[in-house]
Amino acid sequence: MAANKDYYQTLGVGRSASDDDVRKAYRRLARKYHPDLNPGDKASEERFKQVQEAYDILSDGKKRKMYDQFGFYSEQGFPGGGAQQPGGPGFGFGGFDFSEAFNHANAGGAQGQGGFGGSFSDLFSQFFGGRQGATQQAAAEKGSDLEYSLNIDFWQAIKGTQVRLNISRLDACRTCHGSGHSGGGQSECPQCQGSGNVTQMAGAMRFSLNCPKCGGTGRLRNACPACRGEGRTHSNESVEVRIPPGAASGSRLRVGGKGNSGTMGAPAGDLYITVRVEDHPLFSREGDDIHIRVPVSVSEAGLGARIEVPTVDGRALLKIPQGTQTGQKFRLREKGVFNSRKSTRGDQIVEIVIQAPDIRDERTRDLLKELSRLDSRDPRAPLWDNL
Repeated sequence: MAANKDYYQTLGVGRSASDDDVRKAYRRLARKYHPDLNPGDKASEERFKQVQEAYDILSDGKKRKMYDQFGFYSEQGFPGGGAQQPGGPGFGFGGFDFSEAFNHANAGGAQGQGGFGGSFSDLFSQFFGGRQGATQQAAAEKGSDLEYSLNIDFWQAIKGTQVRLNISRLDACRTCHGSGHSGGGQSECPQCQGSGNVTQMAGAMRFSLNCPKCGGTGRLRNACPACRGEGRTHSNESVEVRIPPGAASGSRLRVGGKGNSGTMGAPAGDLYITVRVEDHPLFSREGDDIHIRVPVSVSEAGLGARIEVPTVDGRALLKIPQGTQTGQKFRLREKGVFNSRKSTRGDQIVEIVIQAPDIRDERTRDLLKELSRLDSRDPRAPLWDNL
């Protein structure tokens, strides 16, 4: 009997969480507990598997709807999912005594004349328009996506680069090519012990469902010894990732088909990589623009000058007019970040910082005193005018 699992609690979200909230919670927990970031930590590895399982259910609308309604998800599903219908051979009820309700209902008429036909399963079958008999095999499902984060330095983001990323993923078994079977005859299904049914709880109700492993037949073809019948095995793979020029911190890159392999030959999911760009000691970035603060001397600011400033392309000349003030900003056109998606380039914004002179002799001191006599304006006067 499978115990109920609270997938919402596993991801730390409420039952009313949006798809975006579920996705964000999964990414945060996947990064926290990923085996590559916690080598040798079995508890983190187990927690990572639980997070993956919860996300697999809650990120799929059909699976989440069934889980919300019944407290579990089964590949055999309910009506509308191509599954064995309630009231049919693969679906039953236990744990409740409905005899009193049916005795009262049937007291007023025979079956077909307002009665329920003697069982709750019959009633449920009438309600759902149940289909009898056919055993359903589990449907092939596309593999789940994987999320990884990648740290790169400032220059790798500006110029673009190629990095090799080691990932852990579920890959199609190379022995059975994803079928989960080896050659030979059949054996008893270990999950249902040959009965074809498994029991799951939903609150106080007990449901008998078609076994998801054997599809209700009770028999299995000999399981592949390499993957134990799962059709997929854990593997470590080295993936080469191209970082385009101008990649920004927080941007996501997609590598198609490098997520977990699908089941029964279904396509694999995708690999998503979130880029984190390290800070630079001089340059800062806002969108596609580069910002830098450049010191100038009092004489350069007062008289004007042509100065050299660093850019991501090397040195560039900047002309500053006389009377330039601290905090004044100048723009160097197309000296910023190249945006590969738009094929455009940002600018570099240069902020001026006037540096006070270093007084080392009396001559310098006398010149500054002379300057003070020549320019006797109070630089703080505008402050008082605005009070």
